[in-house]
Amino acid sequence: MSTTVEKIKEIELEMSRTQKNKATSFHLGQLKAKLAKLKRELLTPTSSGGGGAGFDVARTGVASVGFIGFPSVGKSTLMSRLTGTHSEVAAYEFTTLTTVPGIIMYRGAKIQILDLPGIIEGAKDGKGRGRQVIAVARTCSLIFIVLDVLKPLTDKKVIEAELEGFGIRVNKTPPNILIKKKDKGGLNITNTVPLTHIDHGEIKAVMSEYRISSADVSIRCDATVDDLIDVLEAQNRRYIPVIYALNKIDSISIQELDLLYRIPNAVPISSEHGWNVDELLEMMWEKLDLVRVYTKPKGQPPDYEQPIVLRDGHCTVEHFCKAIHKSLVEEFRTSVVYGSSVKHQPQYVGLSHVLRDEDVVTILKK
Repeated sequence: MSTTVEKIKEIELEMSRTQKNKATSFHLGQLKAKLAKLKRELLTPTSSGGGGAGFDVARTGVASVGFIGFPSVGKSTLMSRLTGTHSEVAAYEFTTLTTVPGIIMYRGAKIQILDLPGIIEGAKDGKGRGRQVIAVARTCSLIFIVLDVLKPLTDKKVIEAELEGFGIRVNKTPPNILIKKKDKGGLNITNTVPLTHIDHGEIKAVMSEYRISSADVSIRCDATVDDLIDVLEAQNRRYIPVIYALNKIDSISIQELDLLYRIPNAVPISSEHGWNVDELLEMMWEKLDLVRVYTKPKGQPPDYEQPIVLRDGHCTVEHFCKAIHKSLVEEFRTSVVYGSSVKHQPQYVGLSHVLRDEDVVTILKK
């Protein structure tokens, strides 16, 4: 009996041999859907265990940043540079064999850093314990892909393919596709923009493979078959921001360094010498989209030393109250806010008010 990986290889081979045209679009749509369902099996933890010894770590801080990269690209050195946490460093491959956690305090926020073991090509298929490594990466708020500046584009492409194969969508947002299942009535497909990558035949083939015969499918972007499958597989997809840390810039020329700055979401650094690490941290802060809110007890000055740090999308006054203590919501009467989120300084607002970075808040109880 074929293994899941073997079945995946067979379908990929059949797809590569099938020329895309109107006559084959339905068949290719079915193959892609079957492929996605098989890959989902690889994502599902087996009964033998989850991440494996040394991979899962206790989470702390307001966000977590995972380091992904091939062996010996300088992840552990960068980890030590940022956090002071010792992760064994040597000039040979596969030095780090477990997840090494560390903490960095940046702009008042406590952020967890996870140095993951080096991955190799084929990680998504289980090579080099790669599935356990990427499984931890899936839980991170942000990923640093650490690359060697001497071959950044080649390694970047391989690592992105490994992450994509494990359901991680790099620097992407969920496709603007809405699927509403119905009991009857067949498939009703509408699109608000012209579709140049997919036709109704492929859509019907994918829906058929997922055994959905009646649904309203509303497509509001120039979607691909993969986008449609991602929506159907939403529970197994993670949309994670990624920063490319292009390490070892001390080994290249100034002219080569200028070229590296053209790579989107990339920061050239030297973890060995600490060069450009400040710029890396600034981009980290921007990607994490954290909001610092300062408390101001009534009749006292604001506490600028220990802000309440909230995640983007969870920045209302209610979230702020819960971050301090759950009972505050029950005792809440109103709040006084100073900062960029209000028109007047100060302004009285309720629990639903959305706070912005560096607002100052006083909670008034009943």
